Amino acid sequence: MSTSTAVQTSTINGEIGDDRVLVLTIDDPTQATNTMNDAFGQSLASTIDWLEAHRDDFDGVIVTSGKDSFFSGGDLELLRDAGPNDHAAISGALDFTKDKFRRLERLGKPVVAALGGTALGGGYEIALACHYRIALDKKSSRFGLPEVTLGLLPGAGGVTRTVRMFGVVEALTRVVGQGQRYRPAQALELGLVDEVVDTEEAMMASARAWITAHPDAAQPWDKNGFEIPGGTAASPGLADRLPALVAAASGRTPVKGAPMPAPIAVITAAVEGSVLDFDSASLVETEHCTSLACGPVSGNLIQSMFFDLGSINKGVSRPPAEPQRVPKKVLVIGAGMMGAAIAYVVASAKVPVVLRDVSIESAERGKDYARSILGKSVAKGRTTQEAADAVLSLITASADAADTEGCDLVVEAVFEDPAVKQGAFEAVDKYLTADALLCSNTSTLPITALAEGVSRESDFVGTHFFSPVDKMPLVEIVVGEHTSDSALARAFDFVRMIGKTPIVVGDSHGFFTTRVIGRFMDEAISMVAEGVHPSTVEQAALHAGYPSGALALMDEISLTLSRHIREGMAEAARADGREWIDSKSYTLVDRMVDEFERPGRKSGRGFYDYAEDGSKAGLWPGLAEHYVRADHGIPFEDMMDRMLIAQSLDSIACLDEGVLRTVADANIGSIMGIGYPAWTGGVLQFVNQFDGGLSGFVERADELRERYGDRFIVPSSLRSRTERYL
Repeated sequence: MSTSTAVQTSTINGEIGDDRVLVLTIDDPTQATNTMNDAFGQSLASTIDWLEAHRDDFDGVIVTSGKDSFFSGGDLELLRDAGPNDHAAISGALDFTKDKFRRLERLGKPVVAALGGTALGGGYEIALACHYRIALDKKSSRFGLPEVTLGLLPGAGGVTRTVRMFGVVEALTRVVGQGQRYRPAQALELGLVDEVVDTEEAMMASARAWITAHPDAAQPWDKNGFEIPGGTAASPGLADRLPALVAAASGRTPVKGAPMPAPIAVITAAVEGSVLDFDSASLVETEHCTSLACGPVSGNLIQSMFFDLGSINKGVSRPPAEPQRVPKKVLVIGAGMMGAAIAYVVASAKVPVVLRDVSIESAERGKDYARSILGKSVAKGRTTQEAADAVLSLITASADAADTEGCDLVVEAVFEDPAVKQGAFEAVDKYLTADALLCSNTSTLPITALAEGVSRESDFVGTHFFSPVDKMPLVEIVVGEHTSDSALARAFDFVRMIGKTPIVVGDSHGFFTTRVIGRFMDEAISMVAEGVHPSTVEQAALHAGYPSGALALMDEISLTLSRHIREGMAEAARADGREWIDSKSYTLVDRMVDEFERPGRKSGRGFYDYAEDGSKAGLWPGLAEHYVRADHGIPFEDMMDRMLIAQSLDSIACLDEGVLRTVADANIGSIMGIGYPAWTGGVLQFVNQFDGGLSGFVERADELRERYGDRFIVPSSLRSRTERYL
């Protein structure tokens, strides 16, 4: 097919074929992906002007991309750095873009989005402004509007259009309220795309055919008599559902109260916009998006969940000179809950795995974990029986060491005892490949000491998984004194292969995550010891943004295990010459275990009482009876800050000691691994963004030290950095 040149700009070029179809290709030559930067904005404006001026020269438009992905979205560096003084600029930029999208969909010609790759955020909003969307069935492609996960909302028409496509309820619960990302088949089922094809040639041919068949295409909301599916917020019945909708769309109960404004803002924009005409609803959307973009939470989330996470996934902590290598056959030792789940995620990554335990019965019980998960997925239609059987066939349950022959990567997941762990490796050593990577799943035990019991210390590394493994996204890779760069790189590649996010930390007792999560629980339990009602302490944690109260979390871990970890960390600190500062929580925990015989949830008795099915039956009344004092004098704000600041201070100490290697690892590890409130951007971003900056954080920590003790001593490294700016 011959073509003639049409519009030509710095990032958008157009050609008209013999069939009078204009193909607009977005391709920013200065970037690996297309984003809504200034160059795109200027190109978009020039392109829309050209289309309107030459609409008689073509019969339809295909919008596609010259990149592997379609379009990545907004300029996140600009949005990350936006503040209150940028309100007019952000608002103006949104309205500028929305005006161009509106003119495109009202051009009077059929417009098709040919999505040859991922279209998220602003990229998918471009597709929404087209009349029809065709996606290439590419494994890596994702579609959706994930802005709420970055503290924003879809501000280039995403809320306004999806409410009119799906209705208020469906748009909020499936698209904009939680920021889901969908694979091509899922996007087709939901209606985010209208067609999925196998090749680029088929995608373009289908787009041309649709244009030919729909010469008078228009958006549904621009047609006479249009009504929003399910009605508007003023419709009878829908208003009554709004409280439940708020909880469902934001993914959390209304009582938690954490400072996460985006979920509520997107609900408000959808609800308000549903009772307005399209253009008025767009203005409401702009106002809510601008307010979020100019507030602190979106900047924190963009920094951590985009820039920090991106740098980790690109391998900032991986030795760059090492070649990529993934295992061909994996051995998981220990078929308990952790080992069984690790075996499942390895098999799900299409790698054969041997699940070994002391008996075949125990090993098969471990494999039952995978059978159960896959059975539920088949029952819910999320996978086929054939696909489930394929995963199960990759898991070999075994008690015979000989079955481990040829395994080139081992994950040991047995009891937290050095002798047991070292014995597990010794039993299979002769069957493994000569350079098999040896990984220990431990949450506390120093890797260097564990490595003394294996034949090849340089190939030994820690891989700390989090439970439940199939849902938790993080793995903490622990580098021992003798761990080689090759072993670290292979562990990193393995973690990425199974779809997890790796952070890399130095060796110590408790590493980063176990050590720092302990500070959260210590402060909460200390407040109970100081007289605060335990329900108030739990509410303070939830209000600060933690996903769980600290007392509930301690019950899950178990008070006995926590005490064991604490004693080990205290011993290690003293051995290293570091001061160990006692907490009032320690005597309370000891009393709970030794006197009250309430070791945690597993026994049905901890800080909470538990029903026979394991569900919480309420806080143990004896806790309040023995500890609550009306004159404790601790403000609610101090309760929240004590938890948040204690963890940040210890994280700075981890950075100083070399336990943490990068700020990105700290932020992502704290959010994904130990539930540090996401709105902060992570334990170190919380320090950077504190009111008053570093000086404000130090001043607040000094206040807490004066009131509550030396657990809030500011590390000299932070104080010296602060003083340089005074």
